[in-house]
Amino acid sequence: MRGFNKRSLFVGAAAISSLCAAASADVALFSGTDGGSRTAETTFESSGADLIITVANLGEDVTAPNQILTAVFFDITGGAISLTPVSAVLNAGSTVLFGGTDPGGVVGGEWEYEDSFALPAPHGAAFGVGSAGFGLFGAGLMFPGSNLQGPSSVDGLQYGITSGVDDPATGNAAVTGSNALIRNSVVFTLTGLPADFDILRIGNVNWQYGTDLSEPNIPEPASVVLLAIGGLLSLRRR
Repeated sequence: MRGFNKRSLFVGAAAISSLCAAASADVALFSGTDGGSRTAETTFESSGADLIITVANLGEDVTAPNQILTAVFFDITGGAISLTPVSAVLNAGSTVLFGGTDPGGVVGGEWEYEDSFALPAPHGAAFGVGSAGFGLFGAGLMFPGSNLQGPSSVDGLQYGITSGVDDPATGNAAVTGSNALIRNSVVFTLTGLPADFDILRIGNVNWQYGTDLSEPNIPEPASVVLLAIGGLLSLRRR
């Protein structure tokens, strides 16, 4: 995962109005859990015109498709933003089970970016990246890369993100060989941010599992704890 620069912010959905209004940041880390086998983490980093999104499945050993992380949804407040996919690559230390990648760990041909959903996305989010269709993805912008498995548009479980501690020998057929799965984490880069972009504009982050919207979705938590780390302001969700 990329290192933090300037201020590190661990934020959630609720605004901390008086504090956040005066803050400026380059990095925001969101995490959520269902209290059971599913835990997800997503880092948003602004770097010039680029928005870098690192998505990790920090859950337990995966035994069924509804533990595979297949989409992240979010909002960007404060005015229109038009983003273009640049790349989707394996994060450091991540691998693909039961499949391969393009050179350089590129898996972009299996993921799509969307900011104009035909149907309401979970929690009303306006932006998302996904490897399954959900009736939401399939007509948006694919990340650059080859079609590594399955249909040319995103659909099904293939190249969803399994946990970093997943035992590929345990579970049903969908998670033990039928589908290529990314173990641990993916880094997505999009471009099109304005020069004055503040990462505090990102919120309403939620994580979708499986291949149907009836399967588990984890919204970011609602409570906030303020922390001081190395003398820099940090906001962390419980």
